Amino acid sequence: MSTTTRPGGTWQNWARTEKVRPQLVEYPNTIEAVRRSVRSAAGRGRPVKAVGSGHSFTGIAVAPGTLLDLSDLSGLVSVDRERARARLLAGTRLHRIPALLAPYGLAMTNLGDIDRQSISGAISTGTHGTGAQFGGIATQIVAATLVTADGELLTIDEDNEPGILPAVALSLGALGVLVDVTVQCIPAFVLEAVERPEPLDAVVDDLISRAMAVDHFEFYWFPHTDIALTKTNTRRAADTATKPLSAVAKTVDDILIGNGVHQAVCSVGRAVPALVPGINRLSAKVWGDRTFSDASHRVFATSRGVRFREMEYAVPVENLAAAFRDVQRLIAENDWRIEFPVEVRVAAADDLWMSTATGRASGYIAVHRYWKTDPTAYFAAVEDVMLGHGGRPHWGKMHSLDATVLRERYPRFDDFIALRDRLDPDRLFRNPYLRRVLGE
Repeated sequence: MSTTTRPGGTWQNWARTEKVRPQLVEYPNTIEAVRRSVRSAAGRGRPVKAVGSGHSFTGIAVAPGTLLDLSDLSGLVSVDRERARARLLAGTRLHRIPALLAPYGLAMTNLGDIDRQSISGAISTGTHGTGAQFGGIATQIVAATLVTADGELLTIDEDNEPGILPAVALSLGALGVLVDVTVQCIPAFVLEAVERPEPLDAVVDDLISRAMAVDHFEFYWFPHTDIALTKTNTRRAADTATKPLSAVAKTVDDILIGNGVHQAVCSVGRAVPALVPGINRLSAKVWGDRTFSDASHRVFATSRGVRFREMEYAVPVENLAAAFRDVQRLIAENDWRIEFPVEVRVAAADDLWMSTATGRASGYIAVHRYWKTDPTAYFAAVEDVMLGHGGRPHWGKMHSLDATVLRERYPRFDDFIALRDRLDPDRLFRNPYLRRVLGE
C-alpha cells in the first residue's frame, strides 16, 4: 500500500484559527500515490489540497474535499555533491533536514525561527528568516516537481520551463501538488548569537544600518516597555569552536521562561489586562540576554510552546522604522494591553512572483496575540497601518485582503493567474482562501 485512506475527520491548524471536515483524507507515501489521488479527485469533481504541518494561520491549506497529508512523503531523494544541491520529498519537515544534510557537510542558507513546517508548506507560503542579504526559504529552490490537475508530473528546473520556477517555488498551493523540491545548499556553518536588551529608541533610529551591518539582525518589542530585545547572528566557518547553550541554560531560557512562564503570563494577562504592562516590563528584563554559538540550525530555530495567532506584513525596508513607530502609537492611543511581543525582521529583495519581497528589499513587522484572546481590533488596525506603508501580507499569516487589493501590490500577479489558468483551468486545487486572494 502506498496510500492510506480514511473518511475525513475534523482537521484544524496549529493556531486553531481554521478547521474543516474533509470528505476524504489520504496519506500518500510515494509520488505515484499522489498522482493517483489527484486523478481520483479530478474524476469525482472534488477539490484536493495538500497539507503539511498545519502551521499557517490562514486557511491556505484548508481542504474541504480531499485532503492529502504529505507527512509520509518525506526524506532525502538525492544529493548533487558537486553543486551542493539536495532533492527532498515535499513532506520533509524543516527540523529533520539538518540531519539529512549533515553527512554531506551541507546546510540550508537561511531559516526562520520556527522549524516545524514541511519544506513544501514553508516555501508555498513565503516563510522567511531575517538577514538583509538573504531571501526567504523559497529563494533557495532551484528545481521542483509538481503534480498538475491532470495527474501528470511537471519538472521545473534549468532545463525544463525555468521561466516558471519563480512562480512554482512560491505557489500558494494553487498550481498543483509539490512532490519534491531541490534546495541550493551551502557548506555547513556556525552562528555566533548575541541576544541582549537595548534602548528601543536607539535601535529603531538606527534600524536599517544595524540590519545592513551584520548577517542577521532582528528585535522583539514587548508593548508598554522601552526596551528592544535584539538578536544578532554572525556566520562563521563550520570548524569554528562553538559555545552552545548548556542543557540547563536552554531548559531555563527556552522551556521554563520562554514557554512555561510565558504561558502563565498570557493566561494572567487575559484574565486581568491591567497587569499586562507590568508583566511585559518584567518579561523584557528576564528574556534575551545571552551569548552563544552553535550549528546554524540550532541557532536559527527556537521552541514555541505557547499557542498564538499572528499577522505579519512586509513593507519596503526604508519604511520599516516609520511603520513600527506607527504601531507603537496605535497601541498607546487605543490603550490596548498587548501581551505578546512585536517582531521586526528584514530580508533581501527577490524575483519570485508572489513573494512579499518581490522587487524590493523588505522589512517585516509581525504582531501576535495569545490564541484565547480576540485579535480582531488589533490586527485590523495594524493592517491599516501596514497598507499605508505599502505593505504586503504574509500568505501564511492572518490578513483580510482580497484579489482586488493584492493585484495592485504584486507586479506579476496577472502572470501568476495566467499560469494557474494553464496548469489548473478547472481550479481543482481551489479552496475558500485561494478564492479570496487570487479570485475565481
